[in-house]
Amino acid sequence: MRKYSFSKEEKLEILNFYENSHFTLNEVAELYKVDSRTIKDWQNNYLFFGEESLNRSENHNTYPKEIKLAAVQDYISGSYSLRETVRKYRLSGTSVLRNWIKKYTSHSELKDSSKGMSQTMTKGRKTTVQERIEIVQACIANEKNYQVTAEQYAISYQQVYQWVKKFEKSGELGLQDRRGRTKLEEELSTEDKFRLEIQRMERENERLRAENLFLKKLEEIERRRR
Repeated sequence: MRKYSFSKEEKLEILNFYENSHFTLNEVAELYKVDSRTIKDWQNNYLFFGEESLNRSENHNTYPKEIKLAAVQDYISGSYSLRETVRKYRLSGTSVLRNWIKKYTSHSELKDSSKGMSQTMTKGRKTTVQERIEIVQACIANEKNYQVTAEQYAISYQQVYQWVKKFEKSGELGLQDRRGRTKLEEELSTEDKFRLEIQRMERENERLRAENLFLKKLEEIERRRR
């Protein structure tokens, strides 16, 4: 199989040929000298994230260990299939996740992919609560593209990832700098509790909307396969 990366234009050509020809996936893979699973990865990325997702290089993406561990645990839990996990964490392909799973199950440590990572991916900076709220909202609006958000706001990938997770769990209160002390629930004012509950309901509604969109996408894909 071909060892070097395909350009976005080449990927689109292959996907278009696969979609519109009468050849099977394996026949298209043999014709273009590329693994059939790679073509399926391109197809899924294109369907769910658009044409720009094909710009990514399968061999040079970098991920912090938090992402690797979360993705592996989601898959092992049985809550997500291999491809659902890949879509959730915007990974370049299933082979990436398979490699992490193999390391995890063999008790090897999952480490940051630090080689080639930009400074904004690894170096954090101090921020205000309002900045964190703005950054989290921008990241969520951008379909949780942590890397793009990190570069846009000149912060680290890890900061964006952790803030989004805290926001999803506790809302804006989770983004406050609480080092050295955790505020107990009984210490929260009635207003804080009310805000926390409203934010929890909003996050739940957002999750349900995302699930409905995901199901519609799956139905669309199934119709195209018939």
